[in-house]
Order: sequence, then structure tokens, then C-alpha cells
Amino acid sequence: MRLDYLTIFPDYLAPLSLSLPGKAIRSGLLEVHVHDLRAWAHDRHRTVDDTPYGGGAGMVMKPEPFGEAFADLGIGPDGGARTTVVFTTPSGEPFTQQLATELATGERIVFACGRYEGIDQRVLDHAGTIAEVREISIGDYVLNGGEVAALAITEAVVRLLPGFMGNAASLVEESHSGEGAGLLEYPVYTKPASWQGYDVPAVLLSGDHGRIAAWRHEQRLRRTAERRPDLLHASAAGTEWKVVPGTRGDAAELLTLQRACWVQEALANDTLDIPALHESLADVEQSLGKWDHYVVRVAGRLVGAVRGRLEGDAWDIGRLMVAPDLQGRGLGRVLLDHIQAVAPPAATSYVLFTGRASAANQRMYKKAGFRLRPELEAPPGAVVLTKPRRISGR
Repeated sequence: MRLDYLTIFPDYLAPLSLSLPGKAIRSGLLEVHVHDLRAWAHDRHRTVDDTPYGGGAGMVMKPEPFGEAFADLGIGPDGGARTTVVFTTPSGEPFTQQLATELATGERIVFACGRYEGIDQRVLDHAGTIAEVREISIGDYVLNGGEVAALAITEAVVRLLPGFMGNAASLVEESHSGEGAGLLEYPVYTKPASWQGYDVPAVLLSGDHGRIAAWRHEQRLRRTAERRPDLLHASAAGTEWKVVPGTRGDAAELLTLQRACWVQEALANDTLDIPALHESLADVEQSLGKWDHYVVRVAGRLVGAVRGRLEGDAWDIGRLMVAPDLQGRGLGRVLLDHIQAVAPPAATSYVLFTGRASAANQRMYKKAGFRLRPELEAPPGAVVLTKPRRISGR
């Protein structure tokens, strides 16, 4: 892989010669070229910036030096290698391990390191006609220039190249990577077994590799839930949800989830006259004795629930809830399918109700085979939906 850097501070990129990247350069695995952008500025002061059109504070990097640099460096459709031009900018797409893996499959990356108020937009537009362009941000903050971001991206990308890491297995269980993609790495320990009153967890000294693997997975889930729940929820989209019976100990979390979900319903239906919003903890605890409850947890957090009970020969389905941050990922349908599957043999139909203006809910229920029943009495502001139960052999 070839890496080029366009910068007005070439010395900023001296760390590229250190550690494993430096070793990869010396071995020929990497080809690195750092270019002083001022070499393509031809006035006496080697000017690379000017005042912004439209006014405003700061200076903007001029297009001409970048254009000449791209041409002289052979960046274009006829340049031979597949080239990606990376513009490091706080307004770019977030840099992730997935993006690093994608970039590592390329043949050449050119980093355009901006300064001041940024690079003239026409540079990006032009680059997009001669190469792939990626605008990348390494975080929600502003740096003095793009060199630090370019170094960070370089470190993440080149360590994924075949032959870069001495032990490729070390990539497998890192945060965001390998088999644990989406989860943070578990804590690690080395000798001595005890230090300043801190002991290595006993399970790591047991020699039981099954227990050790389970402990490490639990630690990854715990850390991710505590420090980066957004990652945990994103990774959960591809998991198989495990629905289990609810217990009295779930009452407090059910109440919290219930209020979060029915606030959305109140907004959608423009009313606060919704029983679920006004129930107390005691009410929820009481319902656990009258309804069959089922819940889903992710890393210990209760994220979904549903309940059912037999009313005559109809299986009454209620309080189908999914945490707002996980909605739209299929969990609601999983819960709906489950509560139908566990209906007792005496049930010949299913019945539920939802808000008259809850369009998304109604769409899901209709896709699952439920039909609106306007002739049936419903709570104020709600509609009733029913579905006949079909059992094999009947």
C-alpha cells in the first residue's frame, strides 16, 4: 500500500517512521511519501491560503496547490493504483473500525491535511472526479489541523494489512474488532498475580478455558453497556433476541420502559389520557400476577416486553414495548410473534388495541395478520385489532 500526505507541516508526520509503521516501511510493506503543499505555491511567500468569499473569520486553503499536487502525484483514473483521497475534517463521516477495514483493502491513500477554516470545496469536488473521496472525522471536536487525524487513521488502517502484525490473532478480540465486533475489549492482566492489594481475578488463574472465555465475554458486555451503550445497541441489531418470562423483580424496569414508550404514544395521539402513563409501581407489580409477562434483556438491561392473558376464548395481548433507542430493528415483531406462540390451547383468537393515530403500530400489526375491527368497542382514542388463531391440525 502507498500512502501520500499533503501538508504544510511535514515534520508533524515524523512519527510515521516509528514503531510498527516504521518497520513496515523499512520492510517494503508500506510506501510512504510526505509532501509539503507549499512546493506547489509559486508566489514569493509560498501562499496556500486566502480570505473566504462571503466574509467570516479565518482563512481558507486555496485550490491551486492541491490541484497541481494531485496532477504531479499522478492521482487520477490513469494513475494505475486504486486511489482514495481522504480529507480529514470534523464535518466528515465518523471513523470506525469498519471504515478502517474498508480503507485497508485499497492500494493507495492520499491524505489532504487541512488547516485554518478548511479546504476550498472545489478541491473536494475536483478530487471526486479523479479518485474516490472520503471525508472523515475522528471525533466530535476540532483540531488545529488534519495531521493528527491522518496519523490516527493511518495507525488503524495499516495494522490491518496482511503481514503488518507479528501475531494476527491479536486483532481478533480487540475493541470493535473480530469476533467481538461492536463490543469493547475485556480487561487484561499479567504477572504478578497480586500488586498493591489488587488481585488478578481468580477465574484467569483457574486454567479453565471455558470459564475464562465466558468471563471475558461477560466483561465485554458489561464494559460496553457502561461506557458505550450506543455500540451495544448497534451490535444488537444482528443478534437473536432471547425472550424470557418476566418476574416480579422486573417491575421497576417495566414501569420505566412503559413510561418511555407511552410518552411516544401520547405525542402521536395528542393525549395524556393513556392508562399506561398513570400507573404506579404497585400497579405494575399487581399486573405481573394477572398477566403472563415476557421480557428481553441486552447486557442486563430490560429493552423489550409484552404480556398476554386469556379473556374467554381470546388471547388478550398488551403492553408491547421496545426501548426507544432499539425501535425499528425487529424486536417488536419478535415479541409479537412470541406472545402469540405461547397462547394457551383454549385461545381461538388474538385481540389487542393501539392508539387511533399510532400508524407505525398499526402497520406492524397488519403485517402480522391483524385486522382493524371498528365495530368492536375500544378504549377512548384507541382501535381494536383481532386475528384468528390457526393451529396445525385444525
